[in-house]
Amino acid sequence: MRHPILLSACLAGAVLVAGCAEKDADDTVERAFQDVNVIDESNLNDVMLTVADPNEAVAYFTRSATEKPDRIDLQRGLAYSLVRAKRFAEAAPAWEKVTRMDGSTAEDSVAYADTLIRTGNWKKAEATLDALPPTHETFNRYRLEAMLADSNEEWTKSDSFYEIATGLTTKPSGVLNNWGYSKLTRGDYEEAERLFGEAIRQDPTLFTAKNNLVLARGAQGDYTLPVIPMDQTERAQLLHTMALSAIKQGDVTVGKTLLRDAIETHPQHFEPAVRALKALEA
Repeated sequence: MRHPILLSACLAGAVLVAGCAEKDADDTVERAFQDVNVIDESNLNDVMLTVADPNEAVAYFTRSATEKPDRIDLQRGLAYSLVRAKRFAEAAPAWEKVTRMDGSTAEDSVAYADTLIRTGNWKKAEATLDALPPTHETFNRYRLEAMLADSNEEWTKSDSFYEIATGLTTKPSGVLNNWGYSKLTRGDYEEAERLFGEAIRQDPTLFTAKNNLVLARGAQGDYTLPVIPMDQTERAQLLHTMALSAIKQGDVTVGKTLLRDAIETHPQHFEPAVRALKALEA
């Protein structure tokens, strides 16, 4: 009589075990899908932050951050994307929101200060950086500190910050160009020329530094192009810049000659140089 009862108990146990096994399998599969989704989302976020069209990235992170407002990575992605899209007026409050969230880092505050500078809010940017611990020593922080010192005409601080920033990056061309421009505005043309030349040596494609180098040479009355890498279009543009520099200093005849050279050098019709030359000859 006990055998049917025992058999029923065994069958019930088997069903229960089978049910548990199925549940465990389902949970395992679900967790696996969740892990895949997290990986996929992480990859998509990275793509949006780097290679995607900036405005498409803004739309993506706006939607994602709205759906999951407590996710600081999505709020941060939105702020970064707005900066990439050059929508700085929108980026500033987005970064401010990130700095007030749990998990915010000192580098988030640096990014916020950077955006404030881009919107012209220098005082708030300075206050934001001043609130950071002095132990937070990064390239981005010192780059911004140098710019703030420039705006306050604190030249000793400016030079010190630029020097530190240059030593904290493997790609110093941009900060060297900024440092050179700082020297240019102070009237230290020789040092500005040296810094622009170093920036070009670090990045031969940096046309801004090439243009600034020509300005520094022109300010010293040197109207010859420097020996630097340049294509034909760049050469024409630099001749145009040098011509305007000469004219500004009263060397009009030299300026006209340089404008003619720029027009002849440019592979296409060089309208700005043509207009400048016509204005002088009128």
